[in-house]
Amino acid sequence: MSKEQAIGWSKRELAARVALDLNDGWFVNLGIGLPTLVADFIPEDREIILHSENGLLGLGPKPAPGEEDPDLVNAGKEPITIEPGGCFFSQADSFAMIRGGHLDVTILGAFQVSQYGDLASWKLPNSPLGRVGGAMDLTASSKRVFLCMQHTSKGTPKIVEECSYPLTAPRCVDRIYTDLAIIDVTDNGLVVQELAPGVTFEYLQKCTAAPIKYADKESKTIGVQQ
Repeated sequence: MSKEQAIGWSKRELAARVALDLNDGWFVNLGIGLPTLVADFIPEDREIILHSENGLLGLGPKPAPGEEDPDLVNAGKEPITIEPGGCFFSQADSFAMIRGGHLDVTILGAFQVSQYGDLASWKLPNSPLGRVGGAMDLTASSKRVFLCMQHTSKGTPKIVEECSYPLTAPRCVDRIYTDLAIIDVTDNGLVVQELAPGVTFEYLQKCTAAPIKYADKESKTIGVQQ
């Protein structure tokens, strides 16, 4: 087993760690991909309302194999369940909720994120495919933007000094959750709040193409208030 495989959080462990930081009463949008796993780990002692931009409130965990309902899907067209009290509405109403600033946090994936919180999540360079979609509304209007992603892609760091990919939105990211660490975007740079099991600060810096530092009392996180 390689060092990269032996340390850090698995995808499901990462999703569970993100879920622990969601406060009771929050309305939370889950982006396509890895963030959808967060729905499986919502703490039982908290009421957290999950939102999907295709017109749903009250998403539950993924259904068991064989229990999928083709009429119940999230924005990524993946099968979902609905919690008691969940509801459906038009996509126009869904985006009115987003643009009205009613979401406490949006959890997204990323291709790249800069040390300033710039987000690139919709198009790879030289690729004809890609649509920015609702991500630009979510990043512009949510009270907080968290990223849930792998720290590197095929060994290439995804946290960089400056994004080279087309931006989804500038300076919008508040906190980055990866398989290696939890990092806040602050007005004093990238601040490491927690290391995943087996990860050293030196190894994390090696996997990060931007300067990072440990949390201290002088670091003020941009936009993140628990």
